[in-house]
Amino acid sequence: MLDHIDISTVLFLDIETVSNQKTYTDLSEDMMHLWELKTKGLTKVSEAELTEAFVQQTYSEKAAIFAEYGKIVCISVGYVTKDPETGILRARLKSFADHDEKVVLKDFSELLNKKYNNPERCFLSGHNIKEFDVPYICRRLLINQMPFPKVLDIQGKKPWETKHFLDTLELWKFGDIKNYTSLKTLAGVFGFPSPKDDIDGSQVGGVYWNDDDLPRISVYCEKDVLAVIQLILKMKLLPILEEDQITFVRPVIVQETE
Repeated sequence: MLDHIDISTVLFLDIETVSNQKTYTDLSEDMMHLWELKTKGLTKVSEAELTEAFVQQTYSEKAAIFAEYGKIVCISVGYVTKDPETGILRARLKSFADHDEKVVLKDFSELLNKKYNNPERCFLSGHNIKEFDVPYICRRLLINQMPFPKVLDIQGKKPWETKHFLDTLELWKFGDIKNYTSLKTLAGVFGFPSPKDDIDGSQVGGVYWNDDDLPRISVYCEKDVLAVIQLILKMKLLPILEEDQITFVRPVIVQETE
């Protein structure tokens, strides 16, 4: 499968998101009220159970997954090249990470505009990107009033007009709409390193807001990208990459100071 895809035309990606504010009480009064309504809808609790402490806890646990209440702190990307002489594949991975979301989105958009601007010839790949990563990026671009790169200008497009998205979750479903399989599970099934050997998605907010550790989040995000690369290789019936075939370009991240 995927024989028609030249892996060198694929940009692999993953995003990490956190709540827009550290705590629920840091929100504006209007947004606090809106999150309270969101919490009620999410949890189906009674009015008596909808205490401020409960709403605060739900904000800490859930806000990051909603583009209206979260923000992107890291977008990691990877691409694969083939040595013309030896035929050996090599992967290069890097992250756009910053406390200022506009910086992250600007740098990522510039990459897309420069090297992946033709949806007829280029692909974006990730695990569940059609349901999460791509819509989240698009919504945050709009919220920040930033222009859309051509490959992300998909509002109102038909499914056959977004074939440049290679979603490994969708590919693994084989039409089974009720099935959800995590990237960690697929790593175990196919025998390549798990991307979840340090932290998982539920811990990213704490690492960001409490530990102020963007580099750790970037490393975690890049592992997800690498796992998707390995999975696509497996889906193409190719061997996975070994350590000496992988290069990580670590970003310089200025940590916030008190």
